[in-house]
Amino acid sequence: MEFLKGLTPKETLELDELQDASRIGTTVKVNGAVHTIRNMGELSFVVLRKRSGLLQCIFEDGFTAFDVKNVREEEALEVTGILERDERAPHGIEIRVKEVKVLSTPYDVPPLPVGKWKLGTSLEAKLNYRSVSLRNMRERAKFRIQEGIVRGFRDFLYSQQFTEIHTPKIGSKGAEGGSNVFKLEYFHRPAVLAQSPQFYKQMMVGVFDRVFETAPVFRAEKHNTKRHLNEYTSLDFEMGYIDGFEDIMKMETGFLQYTMKLLEKEYADELKILGVTLPKTDEIPMVRFDKAKELVSEKYKRRIRNPYDLEPEEETLIGQYFKEEYGADFVFVTHYPSKKRPFYAMDDPADPTFTLSFDLLFHGLEITTGGQRIHDYEKLREKIAARGMTEEGMEQYLDTFKYGLPPHGGLGIGLERLTMKLCGEENVRETTLFPRDLSRLEP
Repeated sequence: MEFLKGLTPKETLELDELQDASRIGTTVKVNGAVHTIRNMGELSFVVLRKRSGLLQCIFEDGFTAFDVKNVREEEALEVTGILERDERAPHGIEIRVKEVKVLSTPYDVPPLPVGKWKLGTSLEAKLNYRSVSLRNMRERAKFRIQEGIVRGFRDFLYSQQFTEIHTPKIGSKGAEGGSNVFKLEYFHRPAVLAQSPQFYKQMMVGVFDRVFETAPVFRAEKHNTKRHLNEYTSLDFEMGYIDGFEDIMKMETGFLQYTMKLLEKEYADELKILGVTLPKTDEIPMVRFDKAKELVSEKYKRRIRNPYDLEPEEETLIGQYFKEEYGADFVFVTHYPSKKRPFYAMDDPADPTFTLSFDLLFHGLEITTGGQRIHDYEKLREKIAARGMTEEGMEQYLDTFKYGLPPHGGLGIGLERLTMKLCGEENVRETTLFPRDLSRLEP
């Protein structure tokens, strides 16, 4: 009878272990996929791709017991050799290879040149061969940055006494209203895919005071733009006992400050690969919705066409204005018109035409929507009725308010959009692992 007692050390080493100065000059064993091959005659360079970066291996006639001519790109190898320093090599180290063990061999040549610095192919080609294109170091780096954003979100909110929750993605009714829901049959009953975890977040404020979730949401919008997806990842939080909606914006500012420091410290290699300059987060300006439209109209001589919403061009110009005037990368636009916000948004007591809500723009693109919610049971029902909505399917949600909820608010951040702007991309599909849009259901 054998018993497993947990993890045991492996013979093969990772890049961080190879950085140990005491290993220089010793025999080491590593594995990885063949990223590039440069045959220089008696001396050849085989670069292995590992989870944390690239590792250069030297194949030398008369020393290496394996013919480099038999090595293929994307082949999985285990190599044994002497670890040496070379500042010209990735991470300043390389392995002078003695022995090679082939772990797996591809059946065909990759359809994309993943070993090149830039793929140089169309977005369509990258998405059609997604599992291959992501092997490219620059493509892969975007999603390491994305990991850092989610990590920062989680770590910061844990430090602020938030509880992580996991809510259903199949429900009887959409939280945002409107017709942009994916409908499905759920055991002979109509159901929809979640537009947001909004109802559940508010319900759980009555349990944990502060909650957050990172999860997919679904929008059945027939958009085919560079900024829209039909499935994306939303970073959501909801917090109770707030003094005002400003508390929500302060919490998001804290998250951004924490995350940028984390990226600078833990993801420096990826930032360098992508040439990313981290945005300024020490202070973020706030401007009312109507004032923002006026400022843009005056400075850029643009007529205000829609007084109740921001057009994409206006968002861009607002971002441009605050960058030019204050050097700001982010700007909070507050007090959106009530008619453009969901029923649960709290109206401004000073002027019910507007709400105690906000969007956060990053370089002219909306990446966050949030604000204070109605917490009074009767006021919530009155607003539902005023909008001509039915309470059917919201009974348990409304019961939460009947039995009492504290003043609260929250937000949702579009992860892919935030990553896109941070990495300097122009299309949100570039920073989505497997995009879902009007035309794409595969892979």
